[in-house]
Amino acid sequence: MCAGSRERDLAEREETGEFDEFAERYDSALDRGLALTGENKSYFAEGRVGWVHKRLSALSLEPHRVLDYGCGTGGSVPYLFEMLGAQEIVGLDPSGRSLEVARQDNNRPGVFFARPEERAPEGAMDLAYCNGVFHHIPPPQRAEAVRRVYEELRPGGIFAFWENNAWNPVTRFLMHRVPFDKDAVLLWPAGARRLLRAGGFEVLGTDFLFIFPGALRGFRGLEPLLCKLPLGGQYLVLCRKPG
Repeated sequence: MCAGSRERDLAEREETGEFDEFAERYDSALDRGLALTGENKSYFAEGRVGWVHKRLSALSLEPHRVLDYGCGTGGSVPYLFEMLGAQEIVGLDPSGRSLEVARQDNNRPGVFFARPEERAPEGAMDLAYCNGVFHHIPPPQRAEAVRRVYEELRPGGIFAFWENNAWNPVTRFLMHRVPFDKDAVLLWPAGARRLLRAGGFEVLGTDFLFIFPGALRGFRGLEPLLCKLPLGGQYLVLCRKPG
């Protein structure tokens, strides 16, 4: 499928609630892609949030109000509460059915879910977090998504932007095994940094994580030493709203 066709397909799926049809079977569809890594989605979710916590701790930051942008079925919410010490989490996602599942699975004080058009940005969030969201957004619409995140953050707020690493051939192969990822338009790390800077953010750094599969878990202690090399299955661009 050519790039133009993929972008049109992404736009159509975005308008019609692409993930509504996957809301009930999101985990099983994702696990199909992750099976070859020897890990499940919880391993990666905990690893991402744990890495963000490490980076925020180095900046002496404790986020109390967190935006989970493109929250899907809310799988990251427990980790954002428990590992980051968040007191309030707002999850935004265009899929109404996914939000229904998220509310069922995260019925606790301090968490709110809504479609983006149902909430006006308050400019008061300490941290915005997203994972694997922007490869589902048609490229012409990505700047608008960055603008929305920027408006949600307070001055000095942090955006933890996770995406799948297009440099990693294993990542690309695994995405083709996941029904909702196989036609995605990947965002390369340099392109992500350009996009975020164009949206007004100050880029603080880029890290690559998840180098070693389960069969090589004995080597995972080396990952902090290798995180600046484009080897991992995912990457984090950490950036800040000036102020």
